Amino acid sequence: MPKINVYLPDDLAEAVKEAGVPVSAVCQQALEQAVRRVTALRASSPDELAREDPSGRLAYFTARSRDAVRRAVELAAAEGGGVGTRHLLGGVLDQEGNLALRVLQVLEIDPAGIRRALEREPDADAGESGRFSATAANALELTASEALALGHNYVGCEHLLLGLIAEPEGAAGRVLRALGVEHRAARRAVSAALVGYAHLRAQSTAAPEAAPNAGALKAVGELVAAQLRPVVERLERLEARLDSAR
Repeated sequence: MPKINVYLPDDLAEAVKEAGVPVSAVCQQALEQAVRRVTALRASSPDELAREDPSGRLAYFTARSRDAVRRAVELAAAEGGGVGTRHLLGGVLDQEGNLALRVLQVLEIDPAGIRRALEREPDADAGESGRFSATAANALELTASEALALGHNYVGCEHLLLGLIAEPEGAAGRVLRALGVEHRAARRAVSAALVGYAHLRAQSTAAPEAAPNAGALKAVGELVAAQLRPVVERLERLEARLDSAR
C-alpha cells in the first residue's frame, strides 16, 4: 500500500499524540472525502452547479454558494464566454448577505473597490463558453479543500472566497491580493466569524438552523471586530511562533 507523509506543526503533532488520534484512519477518511468533492467538481458543468441538483452530487454546496455560482454563470453568459474566477468573485459579491461579504468587511475591504478592480482586470482566464476556465476549476477545487481543512461538511461563500484568494493565476486572486486580502488573515476571519455565529445561535433559542440571515451576519461582523479580536490576535501569535520555528 502506498505511503503518504503528512507534516504537522509541532503543537498540533504533540496534541495528536496526547489525544491518541488514529492519524492514518483520519487522514484516509479526509482524503476520501476530498477526492469525492474534487471529482464531483471536475465532472460538473457551470449549469449543473447553478441549478438544483436532484442527484445530490453537489449537495454540500449551501443555498448561498450555489446562488453565487448561478450568478457567476449569468455574468459569464452575458459576456459570451466561459466562467472565470472574476465571474465567481462577482457572483459572491452579488449574493447579498453571505458570510464572505462580512469577512471582507472585517478585513476592511470595500466590495465596490473589488468590482472596480475586476472591471480593469484583463479577462485572460474566461475559457471556453459553457465551461469553467482552468483557473476557475482550480479555485473550486481549492474551495472544497478549504472547507475540508476547516473541518466543515458544507461549502459556503466564505470557502469560495478563500479558494479564489488561494488560486494563484486567476483574475480574482490577483485583484484580492492586490487590495490586501491575504489568505491567512481571511481564513482567520472566517474561523472567527463562524465562532461568533455559533455564539449568537447559542444565545438565542429562536436562531434558525439554516444559513445565517443578514441581521445575524451583521452581528457576527461586529463580534469579530470587537469581542473576537483577542482570539484572532492569539492565533496570529501562535502562527508567528510556528513560522519562526521552521
